[in-house]
Amino acid sequence: MKIRLKKLVPEALMPEYAHGPEEDAGMDLRSIAAVVLAPGVPQAVPTGLAIELPSGYEGQVRPRSGIALKHAILVANTPGTIDPGYRGEIRVILLNAGASDYKIEKGDRIAQLVIARYEPVEWEESELNESARGAGGFGSSGR
Repeated sequence: MKIRLKKLVPEALMPEYAHGPEEDAGMDLRSIAAVVLAPGVPQAVPTGLAIELPSGYEGQVRPRSGIALKHAILVANTPGTIDPGYRGEIRVILLNAGASDYKIEKGDRIAQLVIARYEPVEWEESELNESARGAGGFGSSGR
């Protein structure tokens, strides 16, 4: 699949698979700025990229497991959604859930981007079919 991409600044880096599309679902997104993330304060970190997704596809911005585990850096609105009609800069809302400042350097991998298909929905109001679970919610399985 080919997707149009625009570098909004010359130093922006293309999203890349670390191990290739046969092994990775997500492509690394990189920061174009040095940013200090203070604990508990979300920040929109710029990537310098804009994309043109075809109708029926979305971009999902997800955390990178390494910086999440080692430094408690999360994508605050996980997964962040890039709609097919959006043409602005991809910025990653990062949140430092750790106890001390975390510095992002220009060019650091800050998140991963997964392109996913979605189905348009048309709602039909009616009675619902019965199911084994019924209206049971959190904890209804007894575990």
